[in-house]
Order: sequence, then structure tokens, then C-alpha cells
Amino acid sequence: MARFLTVAAGQLGPIARRETRTEVVARLMALMRGAKANGCDLIVYPELALTSFFPRWHFEDQAEIDSFFEREMPGPQTQALFDLGRELGIGFCLGYAELTVEAGMIHRYNASILVDKGGAIVAKYRKVHLPGHAEHEPWRKFQHLEKRYFEPGSGFGVVDAFGGVMGMAICNDRRWSETYRVMGLQGVEMVMIGYNTPVHNPPAPEHDDLSLFHNHLVMQSGAYQNGTFVVGVAKAGVEEGVDHIGGSCIIAPSGEIIARCTTKGDELAFARCDLDLCNSYKRTTFNFDVHRQPQAYGMIVERKGVATMADGTQVRRKE
Repeated sequence: MARFLTVAAGQLGPIARRETRTEVVARLMALMRGAKANGCDLIVYPELALTSFFPRWHFEDQAEIDSFFEREMPGPQTQALFDLGRELGIGFCLGYAELTVEAGMIHRYNASILVDKGGAIVAKYRKVHLPGHAEHEPWRKFQHLEKRYFEPGSGFGVVDAFGGVMGMAICNDRRWSETYRVMGLQGVEMVMIGYNTPVHNPPAPEHDDLSLFHNHLVMQSGAYQNGTFVVGVAKAGVEEGVDHIGGSCIIAPSGEIIARCTTKGDELAFARCDLDLCNSYKRTTFNFDVHRQPQAYGMIVERKGVATMADGTQVRRKE
């Protein structure tokens, strides 16, 4: 029997810093109701969906920084979203800033969770590929201080949920082929990715006109090369003076975009995804068990980059 999963990409327009969590959650709930009205089993929300994208700005006051973080999930302001999901019988994937205490130490992550139709959290992911920089760079029109405010997660897991094998990634993760391949090696059938991507790239403005093209390029290639659906969902529009690309979409294992948002505001895009379509690619062109040659790929894990080994030492050149 075919395994159909009807999914909504729940794109968000700009979030003003003055908006309360309660007001933002109300917007998320409106999108959830719209998704359920269209027969969806699952709605995917963007990265840092509860706040403005605060890594754009340099803050010195740790208390101000921590005001953007959630200390529990669900919390007092987000409980209503969980309650509505349970009432409607719809699951969701939500990105947010997570502050947690582990072994007596405070940790801060750019995180996402997957919540089932009964309102239970079935998986959590913490962003691995943190982009940007750690120190204030005054020459920029806006900052990208994820390396200052977050620590990286430890890996890419998958979970059996919603009748398939589900995985998560966040924003910059989508640009790295390793993200999809690690989940692909675990049989992933749907990868959910929230993002906040500016049109302008301060260190490389020559990329500006290609931002939306590159966004779709990497997700489409990740879907095709791993035989998986990909749901990429943006926070879009001009937020605190920074224009974001939008382009939320749902991509089939063929690499084709099968649904896409067309505005930069709160919007839904829907697709009925037959997860068994993944098998057409996983058992033929990308049958990893038959065709991959891992013995030829050692450099991928031995090296961090062209000049640096994975352990931080310099690459030793052959004489």
C-alpha cells in the first residue's frame, strides 16, 4: 500500500522584534489551521520561527541575547501550538533557539523539533553547519553571528514517524552534500529544512542575484542524489531592514519542485507526497548498497578542507 503524506510548507513573513511569542504563535496556529483544512498530516515551519533572526545583530548583554531563547518546549507561550496540533491531529516541525542545561553547563543551539499528531516531540535536531562569524564586524550592514550565539550540533539523525523515515536540517546545512548523504545512508525519505537567508551576502555581493537559485539548487540536488523528499521552508520578506529570499518549496525525490510559495509573507504550499516514490531512486540509480565505493571517499572524513586535516593539523603535502 502506498504511503502518502500530505505536507504543508508553512512560510512566515517578517517577525518584528516587538512581536511577542504569543503573537507569533498565533500566526503559526493560523497556518496550521489552513494546513489542516487542506488535509495535511504535517506542517513545516522555518528556522528560528518564534523570533526575528537575531544573529543579524551584535549584542553584548547576555540577558538580552537569552531573551530570544526557549528554555523548555513546549513552554508557556508555545503550549497552545502543541494543543492545537493535538486537537487537529496534525504534526509539525518547528525551528527555534534552544537554551538548555546539560551536566551543569549552559548550552545554546539553533534547534528544530518534530512533533507527532498527538503533540509528542519525536525528534530534535541541532544545527551542525553554523555559518558567519563570531566577532563583531562593523563594516557589515548587518551581521551573521551564529558562531557567537550558538554551538554546533553533533550530527544528523533520522526517526521513523508519519509512516516514513524523517530527518531534519537547518538553513546552511542545506548547502552541504554531507547533510543529505548522512541521512540518506540511514534511509531518509523526507528531510525538513527551515531557513532564514538574506538576499544580500556582505562578504560576496556578487552572489546576491543568485541567492534564490542557489537555495533551490542545493535542495533539489540533495533530494535527487539521496532519493528523498525535501521540504524547505523560509522566513521571508524584509525583517528589521534585511530582505530575505523566501522561495519555500517541496521537492520530490526526482529533484523536481512540486509545490512552492510565491509571496514573501505568511503562506502555505501543499503537496501529497508518496513516500514509496523514494524507492524508485533508492533501488536503481542511487542504490547505495550496490553502487557506492566508500573506500574511495576517505579524504572526506580525513580532511576538514584543502589545507586542514580533520583533527586541525595542517595537510602534509607530498614532496
